[in-house]
Amino acid sequence: MQRFLVNDAAKHIGEKVKVAGWVNARRAHGKILFVDLRDISGIMQVVFAPSDEQVYKLAEQLRPEWVVEITGQIVKRPEKMVNPKIETGQVEMSVESLKVLSKAETPPMPVGEDVAEEPEIDKRMDWRWVDLRKEKNHLVFKVWTLLEQAFREYWLSNNYIEIHSPKLIATASESGAEVFEVKYFRKKAYLAQSPQFYKQMAMAAGFEKVFEVGPVFRAEPSFTSRHATEFTGYDAEISFIDSHYDVIDEETRMIAYGIKRIKDIYGDEIKRIFNKEVVVPPTPFPNISMREAKTILSKRGVRSEKEGDLSPEEERGISEYVMEKHGHEFVFITDYPVSIRPFYHMRDEKDPKLTKSFDLLWRGIEITTGAQREHRYDVLLAQAKQKKMSIKKLQFYLDFFKYGCPPHGGYGMGPNRMLMKLFGIENVRDAMFLYRGVKRLTP
Repeated sequence: MQRFLVNDAAKHIGEKVKVAGWVNARRAHGKILFVDLRDISGIMQVVFAPSDEQVYKLAEQLRPEWVVEITGQIVKRPEKMVNPKIETGQVEMSVESLKVLSKAETPPMPVGEDVAEEPEIDKRMDWRWVDLRKEKNHLVFKVWTLLEQAFREYWLSNNYIEIHSPKLIATASESGAEVFEVKYFRKKAYLAQSPQFYKQMAMAAGFEKVFEVGPVFRAEPSFTSRHATEFTGYDAEISFIDSHYDVIDEETRMIAYGIKRIKDIYGDEIKRIFNKEVVVPPTPFPNISMREAKTILSKRGVRSEKEGDLSPEEERGISEYVMEKHGHEFVFITDYPVSIRPFYHMRDEKDPKLTKSFDLLWRGIEITTGAQREHRYDVLLAQAKQKKMSIKKLQFYLDFFKYGCPPHGGYGMGPNRMLMKLFGIENVRDAMFLYRGVKRLTP
């Protein structure tokens, strides 16, 4: 007999079906046993009556997180017994057969039962595969899957080419301070901080529009709720632009498209489980220069910690201002100073102390960094020297621009931070399948 997911089984009232999953909870009311069966689609109540002694005795042994296979008839629950908290709350299964597929020891943390307080995050990361069994965590990754699908739909429908750049590289792509050094035969190599150099190589190769989804490695000794040493990055690069505002417009359209897809498919579920409204952002997004942002924040009494950059407190402050003034959850911060941007960012012709660059903030946190890149060999070489970069180590990259390269720009973004803001999750570790940090290399 074919297995049904519990949400599908609920559509077959009066029929005999087979389901399988985890024991979420077990309850006894008199001589009747009730088991909440959980699978990837949801939870459904199954009922064991003492009339079938063999099945009933086996059901009495069931404990939370045992994996079982159950066959029975789907019936409507009495009106007064309907459970509005779950999608299948209007039906239940009258059990005919039960098979135990896997027994479980007492879990290191509760999964199925509602608890007043979650275990500490380090414990949940220790037992991540158990923690991930929760319905809310399943939803995070269902939404992530759809978000990535939506972005791919946007890229592919707009003639982007997908690339897969190497993650073992000879020279750090951002700076020398935040890279993982690895032994590569008799040489040193580094884990890529981004596919930046190779996205630009694709522009020199005439690809015109590219995207990449892949791992990013950052050797930052950071213990904040928004950093990880390895995460998934979304990167894109486009040619024949007039300025970084062309990149901003392109990313704006992509994000609006992705969030609309999420709202259409998972909006109700996100509201039910996380009590968060998915808001499709109107376009265009507001944009504010770094200089303007600092002035606004100063007037609002938010202290500036670093000239030309925003601290987490300042990011929250400027996002609050934009929501108050424009009613918008997103804001592009533009025109960062040369001093804090990489050597390959193009300088502003009107003010060479500034770069044609931007960050995108969503609900108070940076989710994107982007810029127009410098495509002229002589200018790029001069900027690298100004930043005291090793020209010898960079020569392979500089060579990309010797034989004709169009004006181009792009961005890199992190889906984990987007998921944090979408669900109202406080720590990026809960928006990752497995977290890697300064003190965590397992599981």
